[in-house]
Amino acid sequence: MKVRDLLRDAEAKLTEAGVPNAAYDARIMLEEAYGKTSAELLMELDRSLCPGATGGTEPAGGQQCPGDCGAMLTYRASVSQRLRRVPLQQIIGHAGFMGLDFKVNRHVLVPRQDTETLVETVLETEKDKDIRLLDLCTGSGCIAISLKYYGGYRDVTMSDKDRDALHVAIRNASIQKTEIRAVQSDLFEAFQENPAEGREAERFDVIVSNPPYIRSDVIETLDPEVRDHDPWIALDGGADGLDFYRRILKEARGHLVPGGRIWLEIGYDQAEDVVGIAQENGYTGVTVRKDLAGLDRVVGATLL
Repeated sequence: MKVRDLLRDAEAKLTEAGVPNAAYDARIMLEEAYGKTSAELLMELDRSLCPGATGGTEPAGGQQCPGDCGAMLTYRASVSQRLRRVPLQQIIGHAGFMGLDFKVNRHVLVPRQDTETLVETVLETEKDKDIRLLDLCTGSGCIAISLKYYGGYRDVTMSDKDRDALHVAIRNASIQKTEIRAVQSDLFEAFQENPAEGREAERFDVIVSNPPYIRSDVIETLDPEVRDHDPWIALDGGADGLDFYRRILKEARGHLVPGGRIWLEIGYDQAEDVVGIAQENGYTGVTVRKDLAGLDRVVGATLL
């Protein structure tokens, strides 16, 4: 058996199991197992595999193994995970976002291209680098880190309720060499006024968030990669999907400076509701931005 046979076998199994993008996933996992680029792997396709790695007989004593047994065994294990619908990015341990590479695991959502619209919107509109910026529900930290990396903002804080998720974000900030404060907090809890400690409420020039916004009864209908492997704490937005928007837009009033702005990612069908919540809480200049697919994706608002 050659490397190309192993690849075709994996493609066939993934396709039969109904895994989306089977050919792509099979190739990416093989590149990761080998530690090679696509171009480098192309040169390996006719390499013979070690019989031991393919379930055959090990080479005779003293005979050099013609292939990389460790890489092949790693690849078979990765394919087995993908057949169980573990997301590709969780299997390989990283995902691309805004041209950067982020570590991911079962504790954080895999960064989505849709969320790049939020980052790009903030970069386009918030030109002053001398600002304080807060990213709520940071997960992998991809939003806060991308904004610090490309925007060069003076003071960026990322926060998350989940300690395990925050550890992933801290690691990603270190990998990207970005100086970002990390705070474990249930939304604004850690930023509240505390007279006993002589602490005033923290205020920010800009607040951003991609909060949980999927309706509770919809989660069970999602693809297995999301339903069974993404953290539900990062998905569940309550009965109507709007719980976090109500909390954030109400509580942010005490944590934005006058004239401060808030930017929120939304579900494609939530713009009208989130705009209404913002206006009910006294925000002005409420705007909606669309993503590359032409769907409503970001709501922005100003607190005067």
